[in-house]
Amino acid sequence: MTMHAESPIYIAGHRGLIGSALIRRLTAADHRHLITRDRSDLDLTDGRATDAFFATTRPEYVVLAAGRVGGIIENQQFPADFITSNLAIQLNVVQAARRHGVRRLILLGSSCMYPRECQQPMAESALLTGQPEPTSLAYAIAKLAGVQLCLACNQQDGEQRFVPLIPNSAYGPHDNFDLGSGHVLASLIRRFVEAAQQGAPSVTLWGSGRPRREFVFADDIADACVQLLSQDLSTLELPVNLGSGIDYSIAQLAEKIADLVGYAGQIIWDSGKPDGAPQKLLDSSRLRDWGWQASTSLDQGLRETIDWYRKTCAQEGQA
Repeated sequence: MTMHAESPIYIAGHRGLIGSALIRRLTAADHRHLITRDRSDLDLTDGRATDAFFATTRPEYVVLAAGRVGGIIENQQFPADFITSNLAIQLNVVQAARRHGVRRLILLGSSCMYPRECQQPMAESALLTGQPEPTSLAYAIAKLAGVQLCLACNQQDGEQRFVPLIPNSAYGPHDNFDLGSGHVLASLIRRFVEAAQQGAPSVTLWGSGRPRREFVFADDIADACVQLLSQDLSTLELPVNLGSGIDYSIAQLAEKIADLVGYAGQIIWDSGKPDGAPQKLLDSSRLRDWGWQASTSLDQGLRETIDWYRKTCAQEGQA
């Protein structure tokens, strides 16, 4: 399979964290036929509208990076919205892609699909062997359904056209830094930047700080997506994990971010708040053996993300 500079590529969720990284990566590689739509112009939960869009634009390659996402608070408050929105988007996009001859589609899963109590690192074979973390169960079930949808289409059609990719916790420029709906790393960056600006004597954070997480820079995920879209997959077993191979405790992450933003106050842990899963480290050997691995260290990625956040929020008057 050859993906040319003029090949039409649809990036669903192009304004989000991974979608925007894909736009940067593909533009840098001189791909000139990138297809995007704002949510106001195309509602992917609308099956008829999604099908009409595919019939008109005829993309050859698709990355499904759109969906309802959020942190622990939003997952607990809006589980019905999380499961219905993500199920609808995945079903509509995959059906339209299958119907209109898309050559390859990448669907982004999530590490929260794995059982809460799971042998570390988590291999793809561990999926569906136990219940996921309860605080994100609705989202995890929706994503599991998306992965199985891709595998079922491949099985029935006899080709590896639909690629379920399971990245671990993504971060980078264009992340969601909202304290109510953002994920842990982005929320910590905002908290410590604001605390440093305000000279706050302490910052109180949720949980014990002991859970361990693996973080992957969004531009590394974009690089993997481009390779998976354009290269031979005959030796790659699906689904496939994507991780950096290194995890950190939330306390270690908080200390790194505090140091990088210049915050010298006290960090207080509120152990009465939920921790989530104790550890989520992916076994990414399938992808590594196929020929890809992450190249951005956490320190490098954090510096780029913090710089972007400061510049962007200063321009928008939010920090």
